[in-house]
Amino acid sequence: MGNVTIAFLGATETVTGSRFLVTSEKSKILIDCGMFQGIKSDREKNWQPFPVEPATIDAVILSHAHLDHCGYLPVLARDGFKGPILATKYTHDLAAVILHDSARLQTEDAKYALKKKFSKHDPPKALYETTDVEKVLKLFENVEFRTRTQLTEDAYLTLFPSGHILGSSFILLEVASKKFLFTSDLGRNNHPLLSNPDAPPKDGIDVVVTESTYGDRIHDTPPEEFARELNAAFKRGGHVLIPAFAVDRTEVILMALRDLIDSKKIPAVPIYVDSPMALTALNFYREAINGESDEVRDGVHQKWHGVDPFDPGNLRQMLTSAESISLNDISGNSIIISASGMGTGGRVVHHLEHMLPDTKNTVILVGFQAAGTRGRSLEEGADKVKMHGSWIPVKAHVAKVNSFSVHADSDELLEWLKQTAAPSQCFVVHGEPDGQRALKERLANELHWNAIIPKSGQVFSIS
Repeated sequence: MGNVTIAFLGATETVTGSRFLVTSEKSKILIDCGMFQGIKSDREKNWQPFPVEPATIDAVILSHAHLDHCGYLPVLARDGFKGPILATKYTHDLAAVILHDSARLQTEDAKYALKKKFSKHDPPKALYETTDVEKVLKLFENVEFRTRTQLTEDAYLTLFPSGHILGSSFILLEVASKKFLFTSDLGRNNHPLLSNPDAPPKDGIDVVVTESTYGDRIHDTPPEEFARELNAAFKRGGHVLIPAFAVDRTEVILMALRDLIDSKKIPAVPIYVDSPMALTALNFYREAINGESDEVRDGVHQKWHGVDPFDPGNLRQMLTSAESISLNDISGNSIIISASGMGTGGRVVHHLEHMLPDTKNTVILVGFQAAGTRGRSLEEGADKVKMHGSWIPVKAHVAKVNSFSVHADSDELLEWLKQTAAPSQCFVVHGEPDGQRALKERLANELHWNAIIPKSGQVFSIS
């Protein structure tokens, strides 16, 4: 059977840049190919040559469409990768939207930095452009859930629904008779639209690679806290800005807002979704609901068939830049949902710049904020944040609401993982150091697993 190895090329001691390479004598399979985000030292890794010659990789398996899992694919293809990218239909659809948006934002940011002369690069440039995205999208091949697919002479793939976002999967990879289980980003059992994650295989797994985004935390924010924050902002006469990931988080928040408005727990103020990418993603979710996709939770098709679950009657979709800019002049109470979810780029940065100096306004953080992002600075109480080369004072109220997370927390990860028999090796990735250490300890103490926290670039033989 020969030696099988796994190399950790990203998502080690950080939550971004997911890249794992499984190699045998006959195969070289890359699991995810994400972009690094957050602190400068991580972001700079995006500009470094890929650790393995891209042309030597046989296939890429893409777990889902978030940028920290798919965002480096255009560079990989530009630099020589020509193999297939295996993913579910909706991961393919959403990755196309996200990668195009990423290229557009990078190009616009480079032009803006050149105009304002605040970049340290001369001249500022994008990591990749639209032509690179078009090239890589031609390599995608759709895979059905729960269907075993042969990749190479000795490698097989099965994807299972993970309940994280539409199209997301956890991965069973068989290489030279060794079985790898990659949790990727594992969802929860309370998603308002998506079905619960499938259970993992009960036995026979040699290696588990588990995320640990919330490895040291429990999602304990009560759901009613969201309504309290909204009503407090409205009482002050302010606007509410919700930085939200364009795919899935925006959908979940819009459903929560519709529920609060329908039950009269908050007033029916205008809701502005200011992210072209989020608006495109909304249509894929609508398609899945009306098309009765089996990814959608039981009862959702019947409840919302022919009805828009995301619009309580006051949804405004801001498609153009001019419409986005016009939000600076709106009066009265409003809710603005805009990407990115960690305030790292896109239209939300302009809204933060405009809204943070006003004490009447509220910024509600509804997802994980990676170290080095503006969102993390706001979460930790910074009195100023840097945007477009200037320091912006933080006078607005900043709140964190964890109840919208679509990542399993520490308890939920343990409950899911304990359904499979103890593997020979377990690797804890995709988390900050505290989260990784906490989950490793729980795996050792509660499940008696041999858990390891790999370092960047480490390669392990699978015994």
